[in-house]
Amino acid sequence: MGLGGISVWQLLIILVIVLLVFGTKRLKNIGGDLGNAVKGFRNAMSSGEKAEEGEEPKQIEQEPAKRVADPAPSGANPTAGSDRTAGGPKA
Repeated sequence: MGLGGISVWQLLIILVIVLLVFGTKRLKNIGGDLGNAVKGFRNAMSSGEKAEEGEEPKQIEQEPAKRVADPAPSGANPTAGSDRTAGGPKA
């Protein structure tokens, strides 16, 4: 008997169906992404343990956020291009 009442043959059938649905290339990419996520989690956990022991964790330096200038001046009329202007048709 397998895991939780599932036999080895049933697990193999599920594996074949998953391979047919996703394909080997996509499963390889998913596996690599999952491995990188686990590696990042382990690194974060180990840096957290080092911080508890008194070591300083490495700080990631980030560039300050760049501010984008407002394209319209603050005194501009927001309805200047619509039909609601003074010269537009009257209802």
